[in-house]
Amino acid sequence: MVHLSTDAFLNELSRLFKRHEAGGSVWVTLKRSSMRPTPRKQPPAKTKAGKSKQPPAKRTGPLELVCLVRATDGDKKITTTVGAADFAKFQASYTLILKANMDALKKRAKKGGEAGKRAAAKKH
Repeated sequence: MVHLSTDAFLNELSRLFKRHEAGGSVWVTLKRSSMRPTPRKQPPAKTKAGKSKQPPAKRTGPLELVCLVRATDGDKKITTTVGAADFAKFQASYTLILKANMDALKKRAKKGGEAGKRAAAKKH
């Protein structure tokens, strides 16, 4: 998985969509994350009495929530993180890319005739 900057991610996402224009799928997931670094599993240093030397570290300060964005076509995986301050700009660009590349979607068939009227009447 390749971690990219937001602009590079959007450019690569456009390329993924263009590559699968004739057929294929591209999956995009967005997930809220605190991006806490996971502590390494190291045994604590012990004194002769068998007690640890240092108390467990406490987290200080508020956590900044970010949006983790991932995209894949099954072969290539890309990812980026977007902070709260940059999210509005990212979302505007992301929306333009989605609108430009969703032209191959098929229109839904409308229910017409007598069967459609009966189904609509039953719902009310």
